[in-house]
Amino acid sequence: MKYLPLLPLAARGSFAALLLLGAFAGCGGEGEGPPAPVPPAPATWDFGLPAGYPKPKVPADNPMSVDKVELGRRLFYDKRLSGNETQSCASCHDQKLAFTDGRAGGLGSTGEVHPRSSMSIVNVGYLSTLTWANPLITELEEQALLPLFGETPVELGLAGKEDVLLERLRKEPVYEALFPKAFPDEADPVRLENVVRAIGAFERSVISYQSAWDRYNYGGDSKALSEAQKRGKDLFFSEKLECFHCHGGFNFSDSVVHDGSTFTETMFHNTGLYNLGGTGAYPEGNRGVYEVTSVTTDMGRFRAPTLRNITLTAPYMHDGSIATLSEVLDHYAAGGRTIADGPYAGVGSTNPYKSELINGFVLTEDEKADVLAFLAALTDDALLTDPRFADPWKQDSAGGMP
Repeated sequence: MKYLPLLPLAARGSFAALLLLGAFAGCGGEGEGPPAPVPPAPATWDFGLPAGYPKPKVPADNPMSVDKVELGRRLFYDKRLSGNETQSCASCHDQKLAFTDGRAGGLGSTGEVHPRSSMSIVNVGYLSTLTWANPLITELEEQALLPLFGETPVELGLAGKEDVLLERLRKEPVYEALFPKAFPDEADPVRLENVVRAIGAFERSVISYQSAWDRYNYGGDSKALSEAQKRGKDLFFSEKLECFHCHGGFNFSDSVVHDGSTFTETMFHNTGLYNLGGTGAYPEGNRGVYEVTSVTTDMGRFRAPTLRNITLTAPYMHDGSIATLSEVLDHYAAGGRTIADGPYAGVGSTNPYKSELINGFVLTEDEKADVLAFLAALTDDALLTDPRFADPWKQDSAGGMP
């Protein structure tokens, strides 16, 4: 899930226009016959969450349903959704890697390498803002337009090919049945806005809640964490390390919204990853919220990702420039990264725009091992093979689906 400069407002307008056109298409004048029958309401969606774990906030105009989530899963794994039919959403969001791709920068369908890494979609339904550094993108349905049609950089490469995409989908027998089920109140449901609604519904269903930490914290299993992990937990939530300020709560992130939220948290942070020439600058084209606002103090500010399944989502930081979690801890312990030479040389700990929370700390080797052990306890092994989130086209060929 990557930031695309210059597109947010256009994407926002395009989506609104699509919805508006759809609304007018369904309006008729007086005297045109009786109104169409109202379809039955879809069955209540069950997220299957443990007690105490909040539900994602679902848009009123895109309620969850079994058929819609299944349609979204099909679309998520379908290479028809790229211009040259070589990639799907899953190409950058691999289930076995907690829906990331293991690359420092994403790779688009045309071979273009992106400046930022592909973010995990696990628990994405809880995020108050999407992408690494764009506060304007707040809805999954809106965000889905960016990889589909974005050109800076090219991801799925469908710009100017909307009709081609819909024609491809109409020719697939599975979709011929699924679209009407997912959107039963529409005469012609194979529309772009329904494509992104279905993808958004599927992404909201991908929730991590079965890690050792969850069994300990929500399930009351005192033995779910090892002694080392418990010591690491205490360090993680201590004022000495201050990790929890940016990676707190059930989602281990500070940009969170959920069903029942009384307010929305949206935060971006400069962690002292760069300080080019001592000026506070970050590399051109990868300067965080500043790329959107042009406000100097927004230089280098990025959203703190969830730490759930963090052991699987290397390399780290917005640009994948730190290879291991051990090195990430070193970066925070130093209060910012020092790059001795080259075009990115600078002392990150003295970046004038760095967050006041990044002050550095001292850990013994044993303490560091304990913190890393705790982070490993956030891995949800069940999610990595859960058939509900797996490629349905492969399940078809294996006889796993009707």
